[in-house]
Amino acid sequence: MTEITSTPVRQVRPATEGWSQKLDAEGRPLLQFGSPKRGKPPVHLADLTAAERVERIKELGLPGFRAKQLATHYFTHYTSDPADMTDLPAAGREELVAGLLPPLLTEVRRLETDRGDTIKFLWRLHDGALVESVLMRYPGRITLCISSQAGCGMNCPFCATGQAGLTRNMSTAEIVDQIVRANRALAAGELGGKKRGETTPERVSNIVFMGMGEPLANYARVVQAVRTMIAPQPEGLGMSARGITVSTVGLVPAIKKLAAEDIPVTFALSLHAPDDQLRDELIPVNSRWKVDEALDAARAYFDATGRRVSIEYALIKDMNDHGWRAELLAEKLNARGRGWVHVNPIPLNPTPGSIWTASEPAAQAEFVRRLVDAGVPTTIRDTRGKEIDGACGQLAAAD
Repeated sequence: MTEITSTPVRQVRPATEGWSQKLDAEGRPLLQFGSPKRGKPPVHLADLTAAERVERIKELGLPGFRAKQLATHYFTHYTSDPADMTDLPAAGREELVAGLLPPLLTEVRRLETDRGDTIKFLWRLHDGALVESVLMRYPGRITLCISSQAGCGMNCPFCATGQAGLTRNMSTAEIVDQIVRANRALAAGELGGKKRGETTPERVSNIVFMGMGEPLANYARVVQAVRTMIAPQPEGLGMSARGITVSTVGLVPAIKKLAAEDIPVTFALSLHAPDDQLRDELIPVNSRWKVDEALDAARAYFDATGRRVSIEYALIKDMNDHGWRAELLAEKLNARGRGWVHVNPIPLNPTPGSIWTASEPAAQAEFVRRLVDAGVPTTIRDTRGKEIDGACGQLAAAD
């Protein structure tokens, strides 16, 4: 355990445990922005726009309206089974479905909490790459945490996904199919935890891009997937953009690009430290775009969209949970105005004996108190899945 001992307050520095961080030629943590070249997944209906689906159907010598029928089965009934599609001609039905709705995700295994209100899925992609998604029931909503990349190239030392590096970007359809498969599980009654009298529809209402990967490093496919999520059924999944959260460690040019997309998703910045000295080590991309640059881009997102920004802050014992850091964070946020931001401190899943462990309750309470006293809206994140390796990347690494 490496510590800074020159200050009266204990300060633990970030360090990898049980694995070696990939470094570039200059000895800095390696950042991978480009996706390694691998065999592409098969083209799927969800990779195509509505117009492209009609064209593809016509190329097969079928009338264009068959595209809408296929889309209805996939985006409204959440099925890819030809046997369910009795409105399609029996002759050639299986070949048509195999061509436009090819299997993308194979379930390797799933883990469930004792209460049954959380399911973690491990999926195998066509090339053997592994990704994860987590389905969670909350009062009044059902949230799905999805992956956007197999692995991740941001190389953060505390992240299970980052240990393996970036395998490849996921396709638009692979991203969307996680939701369709979750909705299929919900329709089959596989997610428990429903309270008596609860009237929440049994479909995913909220999406968080906080699974494996850095969403804004797979920008084009993530944005196309979001457009498919919010397109009305049967063209897409008919979801609300306001129920979708796109998270990033701070790819500033991509944040600015997202602000110009005119899609009112919730934007979340995974900050985890308000000072560059610590964040350079905690979040290696901070070597490219510093804390103030990332916060400026986040404020600009609010200005462009009117959507309040979330600041994600994992509270790690003796590393980033000091009271003075709460005050510095509040100072930097308030310097950019009021009413534009909300802070989500996240208690880290505790790991006995590790430097990466949750803050003590008193330190957590003090951190939150200082933010609230400074007028910064703050809510402790309700974490799920500790007993099922809830942090993304843990299950894939174990497998």
